[in-house]
Amino acid sequence: MKKVLNDIKKHVLTSISYLLPLVVAAGLLIAIGNLCGGSVMESLDDLTVPSALTTIGVWGMGLIPSFIGGYIAYSIADRPGIAPGFLMGQLASFLNAGFLGGLIGGLIVGYIALAIEKYLKVPKWAQALMPMMIVPTVSTIIAGLIMFFVLGGPLVAFTTALNNFITNLDQSQKVAYGFIIGWIGCIDYGGAISKVPNLICDGLMADGIYGPEGIKVLAAMVPPFGVTFGLLLSKLIHKPIFKKSEEENIKIAFPMGVCMISEGVIPIAMNDLVRTVISTSIGCGVCGAIVFSMGVESMVPSGGVFVIPAMTNPLWAVIGLLVGSCVTAVLLVLIKKRLSPEEIDDLGAIEDDTEEEVDLSGFSLS
Repeated sequence: MKKVLNDIKKHVLTSISYLLPLVVAAGLLIAIGNLCGGSVMESLDDLTVPSALTTIGVWGMGLIPSFIGGYIAYSIADRPGIAPGFLMGQLASFLNAGFLGGLIGGLIVGYIALAIEKYLKVPKWAQALMPMMIVPTVSTIIAGLIMFFVLGGPLVAFTTALNNFITNLDQSQKVAYGFIIGWIGCIDYGGAISKVPNLICDGLMADGIYGPEGIKVLAAMVPPFGVTFGLLLSKLIHKPIFKKSEEENIKIAFPMGVCMISEGVIPIAMNDLVRTVISTSIGCGVCGAIVFSMGVESMVPSGGVFVIPAMTNPLWAVIGLLVGSCVTAVLLVLIKKRLSPEEIDDLGAIEDDTEEEVDLSGFSLS
């Protein structure tokens, strides 16, 4: 069972790697078009450059279920799975099953195509037709009928219920939901746990709900910003909490954080895991609560601080990011222990050990 789940995770992550360029490009086109006063065109009579950009971006977002289905099926069954996977994504779009429908459809048709490749025996003359005609056609028929007559209704109902739940949250519920998504989404700095809520945010964005994506983008920057602010605050109040080696890592983690890469915090967190995770995850939660409750939305799934101007309510986006980072900094200074001079200067100790190891002055040949 564990192997199956790991395989599914691998296929989903593969499809997301193909999906991200589409989502980033389409999201930026929508953002640029909207900032310039564009809207989705109803006909060529409405044609302007901003409206053209917005329209192309919206069309690109509409391809998300097809991309996710097509490349999941490709990851499972190789080239014979691509066309059936894209068709299942189109089917999901027709059913209004969105991102989840494309994901489920891609998995189903991918494994059906793989089974046909492995177990369907055909005469020698027909073997050349397997990848081009037989596998795509048969797998599409089987998976399409399953999607239409078995899974279509439940998928649509679940997607509609989830979208309604998110859009109908009141202010206090938005605070709670934003805190939870921000907290879980940063708890392991881009690892397996955080990918779950981040995938949900991407799925909601595919369905036209952009608030959770704002949480994902901004909260991912809180850990590196927070440890940087924590270092500055610790020096300001003369309470050393970071070793010299950690300070060097923070100098690397901060510019990574500007680009929405939170993995730079991992070397710092590993030296004091519990206290660091508590501080950063609470800061991420506070950031998520603020930005979601104040209506911050992001139509671009990555890009760090560079996409903040394209968000709705960018001022509140900056406030949420800074407040969450400051909360992390204050918690780090409060709960991390004060380091002694010997503990701080670990780089010197490392250099001394290295010199001792390579000192060959006493070596002689007789």
